[in-house]
Amino acid sequence: MPNSQDMFKQRIDGLKADLVRQGRRVQALMEASFEAIFACDPAAADRIAELDEAVDRVDVDLERAAVSLLTDATGEAAAMKPEHLRMVLTIVKINNELERVADLGVSIAEQVRTLAGCGSQLPATFRVMANSCVGVLRDVTSALDRLDPALAKVVLLSEEAIGQFKQALIRDVHQQISRGAMSLDFASGLHDVAGYCISVADHCTNIAEQVMYVASGKIVRHLHGKWEEVTLKA
Repeated sequence: MPNSQDMFKQRIDGLKADLVRQGRRVQALMEASFEAIFACDPAAADRIAELDEAVDRVDVDLERAAVSLLTDATGEAAAMKPEHLRMVLTIVKINNELERVADLGVSIAEQVRTLAGCGSQLPATFRVMANSCVGVLRDVTSALDRLDPALAKVVLLSEEAIGQFKQALIRDVHQQISRGAMSLDFASGLHDVAGYCISVADHCTNIAEQVMYVASGKIVRHLHGKWEEVTLKA
């Protein structure tokens, strides 16, 4: 008969698997948001809200399950192993980050009507930034699934790349405005989406930090313009 530690580990493994599926669900939402923009399809954008509702339901379920697990551990006076407790706390934190990424996906979809109504063409730099945004979300979910600190490090470096893509997009937009090839409303919509992409990358780096911590015990912080492993004082 399994002991309490084994039972808690099984429940934690189940929570982690649910969280990875949530990450894939959020990735699908983000992909759908960008696809709606590329297709100039307001109807497709309207369906993003339904995807977000599914994310919200799972978000609540995961948090309740984590609280239930910790409550059971306390009620049974079971001393959870430190790595098990870290994993539960990490699940709760990452769950919150994913829910916020989904909200950003909704915000991206809400720009579809603005962009579709302006009659301008999306710059190639926009597609590069959008693909990178989806890619970093895919990678951080894979890092979580495999508890892969090396891939988590790649995600940390991706935040700067997406920032550079945003700057390239803005330069492109300014050039098109100066030639009269893009309206100010269209440019404003692109700028808003670019800002949302930066926020997505920020949430993904927060998740990557958590993956590195739970996988290797290493704490990383963005210090002096670069990512560094730090030792926290007791």
